Formats: sequence, C-alpha cells, structure tokens
Amino acid sequence: MAPRTNIEAEQRTGVPVEGRPAQTTGETEDSAGGLGARRGGRKFKVLLIASHAVQYATPQFRLLAADPRVDALVAYCSLQGAQKGVDPEFGVEVSWDVPLLEGYQWVEVANRARRPGLGRFFGLVNTGLWKLIREGGFDAVVIYAGYAYASFWIAVAAARSRGTALVFGTDGTSLRPRDSRWWKKWMKPLIAPSIFKMADVALVGSAAGAELMRSIGLSEERIALTPFAVDNDWWTRQAERVDREAMRREWGVPEASPVVLYCAKLQPWKRPQDVLRAFARARLEEAYLVIAGEGPMRTELEAEAKSLGVGERVRWLGFVNQSKLPATYTAADLFVLPSEYDPCPVVVCEAMLCGRPVVLSDEIRGRFDLVEWGKTGFIYQCGDVGELARILRTALLDPELLASLGEAAKRRMESWSPRENLEALVDGIQRAVKRRSGA
Repeated sequence: MAPRTNIEAEQRTGVPVEGRPAQTTGETEDSAGGLGARRGGRKFKVLLIASHAVQYATPQFRLLAADPRVDALVAYCSLQGAQKGVDPEFGVEVSWDVPLLEGYQWVEVANRARRPGLGRFFGLVNTGLWKLIREGGFDAVVIYAGYAYASFWIAVAAARSRGTALVFGTDGTSLRPRDSRWWKKWMKPLIAPSIFKMADVALVGSAAGAELMRSIGLSEERIALTPFAVDNDWWTRQAERVDREAMRREWGVPEASPVVLYCAKLQPWKRPQDVLRAFARARLEEAYLVIAGEGPMRTELEAEAKSLGVGERVRWLGFVNQSKLPATYTAADLFVLPSEYDPCPVVVCEAMLCGRPVVLSDEIRGRFDLVEWGKTGFIYQCGDVGELARILRTALLDPELLASLGEAAKRRMESWSPRENLEALVDGIQRAVKRRSGA
C-alpha cells in the first residue's frame, strides 16, 4: 500500500479537499531500459482525474503507484462507488464491497455543484482542479472524466494555461450517442472530433477505439491502446475457489442443467429483453436463465418471462456485488450481452477469466478484440432474437463445445491484462509530454 499522505488522512475523516497535491515518495535515480518515461533523471509527475470511484480502475491505480517511472496522484471529483449511494442506472443503493481507495495516493477535490451528481453537466463542478493543476507541477494530466462534465473543461483550461500535457481516456468506439435525442445525434459527431484533438494523446480501450481516433484525424503517435481490463489475477484466484454446486443450490438450479447468464443493468440500451426472448424461443426445457442486475425494466421483464412461459426457469438475482460475481459467472455455462450501446464492457473480461464463453451483439465493437466467433464465443446481429436463440441451442446442447470455448477464453485473457494497460499508459504519457514540450 502506498503511504498515506496528509491529503489522504484528511479525506478519510470526510473532510473535502480543495486540491493540494499529495506528498510524493521522493525521487529515484534514472535507469537504463524501460520506456524512458522520465525526464532529467526524475519520475514523471502525473495527475489522473476520475469522475468517481470505480472498482475496475483501482487495480490499475495501484499498479501505477508501484511503477518507478511515474509519481501519480488520483483526483476524484466524487467518491460515489466508494461510499454508499443510489446508483441512478441500477436504481438501488450501491457501495462496492472491495476496497477502492487503498494502495495509491488520492485526493477528493470538493464539488461545488448546486446539485451534485453524475450524469449532468453541472453535476460535477470541481473548481479546485484549477489550483491543483496550476500549482501542482505536473508533467501530464490524464482525464478520465468525460467532456459532458464542467470539471472536464476546468481541468483542460488549467492544463492548457500551464502548458501541461493533456491525455484523454475513453472507451468509446463510435460517435453515436447512447440515447436517440435528435440534438445529440447531430451535435456529438460535430463537436467530439474537435474535443479529442485537444489531447496530446488519447488513451483508447480497444482496437475499435483506436480506429475511431484515426477516423477523426488523430495521428498514430497520438493514440495509445490501453487494454480496458480488470484485475486478472484476482478474478482467476476467485474463480478457482468457487463451489459451483453450492452456488447452483442457492439459485435452485440442478447441477446438470445448462445455464445462460445475463449480468448487466436492466436498462433499455442493454436490451435484456432480447436474451429473455431468445431463451424462450430456444425451447431448451432443461435450461435456466440467470439475470444478475437491477434497473427500471425489471418489473416488465418479470411479467414477460411469465407470459413467455419460462418464468419458472428464470432466476432474478438483483444487484450482485463484486465479491460474489466470480461465483455468479463460474456457476453459469454461457454469458450473453445483447446491448445496442456498450462500447467496452468489462463484464466480458470477467466472464472470460472465469472460463465462460461470451455471446455479444455486433454493436459491442470494443470487445471484438476478445470475442472471436467459434473460438472464444459468438457474435450476432443486434436485435436478431432468432439468431441469438439458434446460438443458445447450438452452444448449450454441446457441452464439449462450451468447455473448448471456455478454455480458449481464459487463454485469450493472458495477454489482455493490467500489465499491458500499464505499459501502454506510461508510453502514452511519455509521448504526450514529449509532444507538449515540443509544442
């Protein structure tokens, strides 16, 4: 664990901080080799700005904290996720049951919004970012908070006024907005390219993300593919400890029955109705569908399951916290994600690390790096319930195929991990600083 700084100690008592840099652990001598991500024999000093605490980002922050090439500080605009609060998309109170604020230096920058919260432009107004960036002496600022927040623009203005390298992180794979509001369809393709071009380097989570950046005019040296991964070691260890039979008893599912798993929010853009309808159409009388997730569609989905005649073979788990997810994946046989908008979902990584093949809609382009037809899973045309039903029948009636796909899925994840992410991130920071110093 990184040593607690004065900033961290204040934050742990709940005192919001207006943005002072945490104490560093001292300079280290430069060494030969590596990525050369140090200037003048010292570490690069980097500020990473996150909109809120996310369980998937924490392992990466810990790796970065331990890297001798970088002196990193994470600035949170909100501690949602680490503290209990209602997630507007789940529709229930959420607090992840794994430690999110340990092992790295961090600070919460006070949010001055009149109505604080995620999902609104003026929901994050962290004015202290200006002073933190202007006076922090950072070589680079990495922004993971999206441009749809006021705090993004505060950070950009501060970095530009200081001549600090700017790095934007995105999991995006297209310029299509999630909702269908006409003004967003018109505006996003118009303004997003100009926004991304403000970055010295863009961090993308997939090959599809890299292609998007090329399409809007970023040169190759300004794109860094940082594999959007989870903590592979943790997931593998947890999956190996799972008592699959006990988990199925908890669900009320026979050990020998094929199980399809959907694990995501019950929101329209995730299209959970497609997997429910495909499950019913597949007519696998011994099979079960397990739905892990919560959201506004649950009531109507439960009613539809009954009307389709499969209500007795559907299990509704509700929100499943992090510590129980490995058992949830491992006790299933096949994972399905039918989303119409889902740039780079980490649930795909989780399922594959637990040895489960994945069925994706063709709108989830950010995971084509991992899911290959007939090798690690299947890809079908989004919304084609008939095609999805045929895939379910093909896979669930062939245990040998499922086992082969599951093993291949685990092998694929060996080279899609936080290690690759870290190297690409440090390389991206190096290139951003070099470009900015040249400018």
